[in-house]
Amino acid sequence: MAVSRSDLLAWLNELLQLNYTKIEQCGTGGAYCQILDSIYGDLPMARVKMNAKHEYEFVANFKVMQNVFKAKKIDKPIPIEKLVKCKMQDNLEFLQWMKRFWDSNYGGQGYDAVGRRRGAPAEPPATIAPLSTGARSASAALGVGRSGGKTPISGHRAGSTQPNEAMQALQTQLREMSTHMEGLEKERDFYFAKLRDIEILVQQQSETLESQGKEDDNLKEIQKILYSTEDGFEVPENAAVDEEETF
Repeated sequence: MAVSRSDLLAWLNELLQLNYTKIEQCGTGGAYCQILDSIYGDLPMARVKMNAKHEYEFVANFKVMQNVFKAKKIDKPIPIEKLVKCKMQDNLEFLQWMKRFWDSNYGGQGYDAVGRRRGAPAEPPATIAPLSTGARSASAALGVGRSGGKTPISGHRAGSTQPNEAMQALQTQLREMSTHMEGLEKERDFYFAKLRDIEILVQQQSETLESQGKEDDNLKEIQKILYSTEDGFEVPENAAVDEEETF
């Protein structure tokens, strides 16, 4: 029988000494890792980032979990790509499975959740709502779009804090969006650096083979993939010039 969301959150918060308010906050991977640690007690918690804020950090947490699944021979695929999007339904289904697994394997031993994560901060991860949602909330707080489409002539009442609350809500959302953008840029740079390393390695190997009068079809296919573009993509006209310019 499926466990309700409220019961799952209550169990999770009690077991791990957390303050999660939404199931989708489990998408960071930290809580899932610590549930496993409560069973086995040997998960490398130093490698788990409980206060992860960016998707690449979520993925790193799930990689730790994946290694544990492999070592313990747990025959359960982890849908990492879905879970890190922090969608409620995907994480609800996975957390329900984790709860059943915990019920079947937890030995009843005491578990010091805070001590195991060495007191690392584990505040509930912030969930970033679409901008349109925040805009609608702010509009509602400012009194825009009321029935009849008009704002009362008197404006806001003396002492009303509605405009300030709306501004604070927008500022909070802007900070969250900026943090999210920073994470995306770091993720982009991370994968670009890896692709660049692969490109250099392929170039070096190709040059070595060429000097020996040999060819490698696999290397050519890799280069073809690296240099391919999608429809509608154009290399900036000044790209080639920039590479040759010296200062």
